[in-house]
Order: sequence, then structure tokens, then C-alpha cells
Amino acid sequence: MANQDNKNQLQIQLRPEIAEGKYSNLAMIGHTPSDFLIDFIFAAPGIPQAPVVSRIIMTPENAKKLLFALSDNVKKYETQFGEIKLQNNPNAFN
Repeated sequence: MANQDNKNQLQIQLRPEIAEGKYSNLAMIGHTPSDFLIDFIFAAPGIPQAPVVSRIIMTPENAKKLLFALSDNVKKYETQFGEIKLQNNPNAFN
């Protein structure tokens, strides 16, 4: 039975250039009837231009799954490390 379970597992590959990650302190989200677009941006203090460091495009269903996964993980984080305090507008990611 365990062999059959292993056959159905998705093998995730993380290339080294992706594994190093990108820092983002701002996100802009847009949508069409069929897609959600999330631009992750790095805004540096005193610099008038902020580059998009990554753009993620996903279906509305997967965007909602991401919402639930993030909510679950924030709850787990706060259980372990304490409440995350928001200094600015709680609806803005910046």
C-alpha cells in the first residue's frame, strides 16, 4: 500500500536560483475573470522606483486555496511566536 501512495506524490523540485528567494515588502494584486495576478515588489526607502521581483499568476480557485493556506500558517506562527502586530493599514501589504 505504501508504494502506491508514493506513486501519487508530487515531486517538488527547487532549483538553486529559486531557492535563494526574493525579498518583497509590497504586493499588488489584480484579477480577471479567469486569473489572479500577484506582483511582489521591493520598495526601498527614499527610492522612487520599486521593481517587481516576481509575478505569480494563478486561477481564482488556487488564489482562494492560497488565502486559506496563508491564514492557517499565520495562525500557526502566532501560536508559536506570538501575535504579529500590524503598524500600518491592515489591508495594505507594504
